[in-house]
Amino acid sequence: MSLPTLILAYVVAQLAALGGLAIYSEMRRRRFHPAASEDRVFRCPNCGYVYTDDPDVDRSRCSQCGKLNEAIEF
Repeated sequence: MSLPTLILAYVVAQLAALGGLAIYSEMRRRRFHPAASEDRVFRCPNCGYVYTDDPDVDRSRCSQCGKLNEAIEF
């Protein structure tokens, strides 16, 4: 084999190893990363308490003061 062919094979092998490591790392991150919650976030303007409730709830009662609150839109 000629020298340019050997250098090309070496570089391709290194890039393939780096690409494989990146794919493995991304798959591992996705597997152990917690899934995003579907719950809605509420903030009570009366007492300032921040809490979550089910995604199908439009208005939720504050567990601290009992006031009905609208969901926060991000």
